[in-house]
Amino acid sequence: MERILVIDDDMELCSLLEEYLTPEGFLTTAENNGEKGLATAKKGQHDLVILDVMLPGMSGFDVLHSLREWSSVPVIMLTARGEDVDRVVGLEMGADDYMPKPFLPRELVARIRAVLRRSRRESPLAGTHRTLCVGDVEIDTGARVAKVSGKSTRLTDAEFVILEKLLAEAGGVVSREQLSLAALGRESGPEDRSLDVHISNLRRKLGKTIDGIPRIKAVRGAGYLYTLPLRADALS
Repeated sequence: MERILVIDDDMELCSLLEEYLTPEGFLTTAENNGEKGLATAKKGQHDLVILDVMLPGMSGFDVLHSLREWSSVPVIMLTARGEDVDRVVGLEMGADDYMPKPFLPRELVARIRAVLRRSRRESPLAGTHRTLCVGDVEIDTGARVAKVSGKSTRLTDAEFVILEKLLAEAGGVVSREQLSLAALGRESGPEDRSLDVHISNLRRKLGKTIDGIPRIKAVRGAGYLYTLPLRADALS
């Protein structure tokens, strides 16, 4: 059974999640404050963390910040419905996905499974295990390693999947639908900014420009494009 850590001060919700997730094949542990949740997460015994933003003492953002200093364990943030700022901040800090409260348990299970598929390093390009190199960026799709100018760069699973798709189609547009389905396991709705935040994080980590032009371009009404380097020998 895959192990889920729930960090939420709502004890009733924690009990309900345990009751629902257990028959779905997940072993659930719950902590009801940030400090204990972080300590449990640091043991490295869980496959995914469900983390509430609003926690007594140590907020969910503080827990996530500390967790991301040493671990890339998948994290799904729980946010109050309508709090778009919380969702964006969580994604910018390294959360893999978010769920607004209240939510349907079945949708949460779908999100959990989508995130876990990425964390098990299933490539969106089925059957591939190769190195992609465009300009100063190189990724190993098997080892799940990304490098910029020869230096390793830590990416979340969602960021890696997006980058892999963009590099594989460098110079061409990859639709929002393709990127969202590959990286998030769902279609991107009109109010869903998750994909845009992950793209923004990639730009920050890789560098916003290459050869003086934007590295990742947004193509209005179409999707995103990874810029080909100006030198022909820079692509392999």
